[in-house]
Formats: sequence, C-alpha cells, structure tokens
Amino acid sequence: MNKPILAAILALGLSAFSAMGARSILEIKNSITDDNIIAPESFETQTRLLEENFYLKNYVVPGVDLGNTQPASPAVYEERLKKLPTEIELPYNSVVGNYINMYVNKRRSLVADMLALHSYYGPIFVEELLKEGMPTELQYLPVIESAINPNAVSRAGAAGLWQFMPATAKGLGMEVNSLIDERRDARLSSRNAARYLKQLHEIYNDWSLAIAAYNCGPGNVNKALRRAGGDGKKDFWEIYNYLPAETRGYVPAFIAANYVMNYYGKHGISPTVIKRHLTTDTVVVNKYIHFNQIAAVLNIPVDEIRMLNPQYRKDIIPGDYRPYVLTLPTQQCLSYVMSEKRIVDYDAPLYARRSYVEPGETTEPEIPVGDNGVANLERVAHQTANAETNNEIAQAQVTEKMVVKYHVVSRGESIRDIARQYGVSATDIKRWNHLRRGKVKEGDKLTIEVYERVQPDNVKVVAAPEVAQVTPQELRQSASEANETQPSSSSKATLERDAETRSNASKSSASKAPAQKQAPAKAKAPAKAAAPKTVNHKVRSGENLGAIARKYGTTVEAIQRANGMKSGNTNIRAGQTLKIPPKSAAKKPAARKSKRRRR
Repeated sequence: MNKPILAAILALGLSAFSAMGARSILEIKNSITDDNIIAPESFETQTRLLEENFYLKNYVVPGVDLGNTQPASPAVYEERLKKLPTEIELPYNSVVGNYINMYVNKRRSLVADMLALHSYYGPIFVEELLKEGMPTELQYLPVIESAINPNAVSRAGAAGLWQFMPATAKGLGMEVNSLIDERRDARLSSRNAARYLKQLHEIYNDWSLAIAAYNCGPGNVNKALRRAGGDGKKDFWEIYNYLPAETRGYVPAFIAANYVMNYYGKHGISPTVIKRHLTTDTVVVNKYIHFNQIAAVLNIPVDEIRMLNPQYRKDIIPGDYRPYVLTLPTQQCLSYVMSEKRIVDYDAPLYARRSYVEPGETTEPEIPVGDNGVANLERVAHQTANAETNNEIAQAQVTEKMVVKYHVVSRGESIRDIARQYGVSATDIKRWNHLRRGKVKEGDKLTIEVYERVQPDNVKVVAAPEVAQVTPQELRQSASEANETQPSSSSKATLERDAETRSNASKSSASKAPAQKQAPAKAKAPAKAAAPKTVNHKVRSGENLGAIARKYGTTVEAIQRANGMKSGNTNIRAGQTLKIPPKSAAKKPAARKSKRRRR
C-alpha cells in the first residue's frame, strides 16, 4: 500500500475516532459522575438544634412523615427538574441524583424543618431577590449554605443564612463586631447576597459559574477557567474537574435543593402546618438597651426577640453608638415606641456600663447586701410610722440572733454546696473553719454561723404614748454594725440591758405625764447640757484600736465595751464601722477604782 493511500486511511480513522469521542456539553451535564466530592456542611446540621428554634416551637405544627422513602428513577428526576419554571438551568446527572436521594431518604426530617423555616424566611429571600431583578430559584441557596439557620457558623468562620465570610461581609458594608453581626440579619444579609450574586453574574454571564464563584470565590473560578484552556464560553460543567472538591458538589446540591423544596410531597414528606402567622415590623433604637428590659416591659419572651433579631450577639442593642433596627411582632412595635423610656429605665443600674473609673476605687457598697433581717427591720419601721396606736419594738437588733451550727460533710459535698444550703458565703465558711485551700472531705465537721429570727413571744414591747420614729436608713446602719462586729453572747446581753433601760425610761415618762399637766406653768428651767453621743468611725486600712482610741481621746477598753468585743479581742478590719463612746465613758472605770482604794 502506497504512502498516500495509508495517510488518507489514518486521517479518516482519526477523524472518526475524534467524532465518536467528542461529547456535547449537554452529555457532560447529564452523565457526569464523581465519588470524591465534598458535601456542603449544611448536610451535617442536627435537626435537634433546629427544633430548638423559637419559630418552630411556637408557630408551626410539624408535618407527618407519610413513609414513602422510595427514590424515583433518574428519568423521573430529569423530567421533574425540566418542568420547574426557572431561569437558571437545572440539569440532572448522577451527582445531582445522589444529593436528591440523600435529602428524600436520610435527611427527611431536616427537609421538614427547612420547609417550616422557609415559611418565615422564604418571603424575605424572594422580596430581596426581586428588588435586584434576580431569579427567585436562588432563594434555595440558604438551604445548602446554612439549612436556613441564621445562627449557623461554618468551620471556616462563615456565618448567617447566606454564610458570608467576615471579610466579604465587611466589603459589602455589613457590620461585624463583638455585639453586632449583620451576617445573621435575615433581611440585610439577603439584600447583600442578592447584590453580590448580581455582581458575580455580571462577571461571568452564566448562573452556574456565578453560583460556583459564590461558594469558592471568583479567584478559584478564574483559575479553573484558565486551566480548562480553549476559546469560547465555558460553564460550570466544562470546568468541573478543575474546581475545588467542595465546589464540584455545590451546584449539584443547589439543583437538588430546588428539587426537594418543590417535590417534597412526591416522596411522602408532609409540609408543616402554620398554626399562627408571624407578622413583624421594625423600630429604630437609638438607646443602649438589653433584650431583658424589652421582654420585661412589653411582656415578650426573650427567645422570641432573639429569634427575630439574631444579629445582636449578646442580647444588647448599642443604640447610643448609632441607630439600629429592632424587629418585633407588629402589634408590639407601637407598644415599644410608647414605652421606650420605661424600657430604658427598667433595671437600668443592672445593665449600665461605667464610663469612668478611678484607679483603686472600690465598687462595694458600704452596707452589706443581703437579707440578715434588714428587710424585716424596714417593714417594722414602716409599720411603726404608719400605725398611730402601734407598740414600738424595744430593740430592733434582738429580732435576730446569731446561732452556731455544725455540719458534717457528706460524700461529694463541696464548700459551695454547703454555703448554698445555709445561705452563707463559701469565704465565710473557710474563715470560720480556718481552711486555707477551701477543700473538705467526707466526715469533716464544719462550724456554720447563721442568723435566726427570735420568736415574737420573746420580743419585749413598750407601750408608750409617743414613739420615736426610726428611719430605714438608721435601721440599716444598726444592722450593718451588728453584722460587722458579729455580736457574741456578751454583746447580746448588752443589747438586752439597753432595751430594758429604754423600757424603764419610757414607763417613767408615762407615769410623770399627768403630774406635769396639773402643775402650774413656771418659768422654764435652763436646759441641761446634752449628753455626749456615741460617734461612728469607719476603720481605714492600717488602723488599730490603740490609734483610734488616741484619736478620739478614749481607751481601747471603752471601744471594746461599746462594740460588744471581748477584752482580749483587738481584731478589726478595714471598712468596719465602730461605735466610739464619749470621753466620759472612758473615765468611769477609773472613778470606781479610786473609790475602792479609799475604802
């Protein structure tokens, strides 16, 4: 065979082989197979977490699974996808079929929850897409991005319904900081997602490439286009093998999401029933407000406010920084506007932030915060002030007494458990029992000091025509002093003697009252000099009893007697309030001693 004829035969054979091997783009789309793709993270979503959503728990009734889990044939899938009224091309192949089978078989409960969530978020997606003139089938991108969970966060750091990375979100003008994450805002993130997709489509003029670029970024898509080589228009399926593994499964998953969200009924997945519609509106907030304040004043569950406003990461609206939008049920928006001042003032000290702090400044209140009978004493003061014929309680402090109890540690108990049981602090238990490390073991015997109320039968009362009014502030001060000094049995006796003295003085004045009325009016006698009063002194750091006694011209013994302290006890602490007796009190003991010497 001569060479020209052989060359012609070889040329014809090569052209025939080339014609047989060449495949159209449609054939590639419909026959592509890949077992190495990476499914989107949304397939890993735990339905248990979604079911905690406030909307799912309060606004919808879960659908009933009809049990038809049999997948359809590839021909049926292809025919159904072809009939969907979409602008974006949705071809079928084995990769798409695998995703569809995963949705309608293993992830049926996830589909049911997403259908319920879509009843609330779907209208927001569609509204923002139509504003930008975008295909409405893009409303199912959040299905594969986040499983329609606004609080979803990926391993790479993407967040929100549309899974924006922080840099992309900030580039689109969204705020991301410690308190605000606008990627979680359903409306704002949908608006920016529509704009971003529109920009990507303007770059590639192909929806499959725009969707791929939304997943992996324009840089990776451009790299795949360069590696694919050749001239002419390329789409996702032509550069499929050059894309990252996760992106290769992204567009097929998007096609499967469109299928299952439209044909769920064909596979026995029952739609959820909306038991009451949630209609919302927005108000502008320009104050620093916590969700708890809104919930308390407007009587709205905090979880509902969180569900409607997931962009506020710490339940705080920093409206004093700039105005922010708050979404509420429609009927509550007017209530918020009318009650905003009450909301801001509600528990304001609890949610306030310090704007200036002096170094070394203590924030502890002078009066210890706690019960210890203070609330009861305040009630007594109000009762005495309001009741004209009521009897005065002889001594406020004796309505409570300190009792020492002993506790044997049981297995597994800690100091904190014991402190909660007796209503004291763990620090006090360690101090009372000289425990440095704060650890106890089974069988240890601990000393516990608690205050108990005295029975009303044991409280002396004095009937008097005129009762000195005692203010709550004075009662708090006396209770504080009693707590700080921790009165012993001797101090209790002192208090009882004082009460008895007051009782006798009151009776004496009552008996003399009639005689004074019968006596003729005389010139007023010169008023006696007022008896020196006890002074309160707040102990400073580094002070001791000797220094305090010298400062006020008294003695250590007199201060100990005035505060119910034992003669050998000189322990005081910074911040403690001591009663300082007058100078005359310090001289009395000396006078008694001198009389004894004369005898």
